[in-house]
Amino acid sequence: MPTTLRPFEPHSAWHAVPPALVRHFAATALAEVPDLAEEILREIRNGYPHLRFSLDESGEPMALVGIRHALEGFVRHLLAEEGSPAREHHEVFQKFGRAEVRDGRSLDSLQAVYRLGVRLSWRRLAEIGQRVRIPPPAMYELADAGYEYLDGLVEESVRGYAEAAARRAGERLRLQQRLMDLVLSDHRDAPATDLAERASQVAWTLPKTVSVGLLLRPARESVAPAVGTEILLDMESERPRIVIPDPETGGRTEQLRSTLVGWAGAIGPPVPLASAAKSLRWAEAALGLMERGLLPRDQVLHCSEHIESLVLLQSEELIDDLARRCLAPLEHCAPTHGKRLAETLLAWLETRGGAPEIATRLGVHPQTVRYRLRQIRDLWGEEIDDPDGRFAIELVLRAQRLRERTEAPVSKSR
Repeated sequence: MPTTLRPFEPHSAWHAVPPALVRHFAATALAEVPDLAEEILREIRNGYPHLRFSLDESGEPMALVGIRHALEGFVRHLLAEEGSPAREHHEVFQKFGRAEVRDGRSLDSLQAVYRLGVRLSWRRLAEIGQRVRIPPPAMYELADAGYEYLDGLVEESVRGYAEAAARRAGERLRLQQRLMDLVLSDHRDAPATDLAERASQVAWTLPKTVSVGLLLRPARESVAPAVGTEILLDMESERPRIVIPDPETGGRTEQLRSTLVGWAGAIGPPVPLASAAKSLRWAEAALGLMERGLLPRDQVLHCSEHIESLVLLQSEELIDDLARRCLAPLEHCAPTHGKRLAETLLAWLETRGGAPEIATRLGVHPQTVRYRLRQIRDLWGEEIDDPDGRFAIELVLRAQRLRERTEAPVSKSR
């Protein structure tokens, strides 16, 4: 995009300079542009030795070309007829901005270089102005115009910088998505070099273990959480995917919790890198329970902290079928009485303690517990002494208790 300068005001001091004197000043300045450009480049090299200078097709430094174009464009602005601003394309200055992205730097040093160039240019133009007798007020206005011109060059570099940064970010996201796809696939038969190569493209160190999660966006336009470059995040998916390397590293879980405040989702258990897909499947299972209201829905939960719920609540149909067979003896009991017997039976199965211990746990009298236990033995008979039978009953009763605990808040909220 071309950089332009506003014309001088009709009643300005520069506008009052005789045209012949302006032409003389401009011709003198243009004649000195090559030498001035060389001087500016030398000073830049001395002051900023870390900067690299690309060459154009003729082998000339692009920086020197850009400096000459900038100086010539500014001087020719002074010769524009009827005060209309001269137009000069400054693609080279956009390239400077893109180079800063390529070299991993901010625009600070580049802007400092521009300020150095303007300072040296103004010194030379001031000398020329004295030689050809341009009035000082007109030269002051010329200095203001020079800084305005500098702003335009900076804008060009910022534009180039932003375009290059966006392209680099987009490329990294594309490479990161390809890496995540491979990590989450069954890549055990793929050459180890494939994974290592894709990881190197985004400077990701292959970990020994990973946890994989799925996130739920607080809002469709939510900004990606600042998880850091060591954690892979795919915001392009409907439910953003996240891969956490070596999740049991000290402090990583706590750091992730604070980073994901306001988000919801599930993080699968730690698994070897080759089994990352398994961690993802557990996260998907947890998310399914969250959407059904069987797990908390207002946080990012870790599957390792909800193993019982994931095991017992995920296979709902199987648990219900097992419950019909294991709890059949309670069918002929009144609902309230049946529920009390079930609570007592679960307390006995979990503790295998005596009546006093169970009574303390349930908050009832020991004699009440003894009465219920006799009823339980009458209802189940010898089945209650079978280890497999007791395990199945305990499994069902634990699942039912989990459902009651998770469904109660949902029903209250309704």
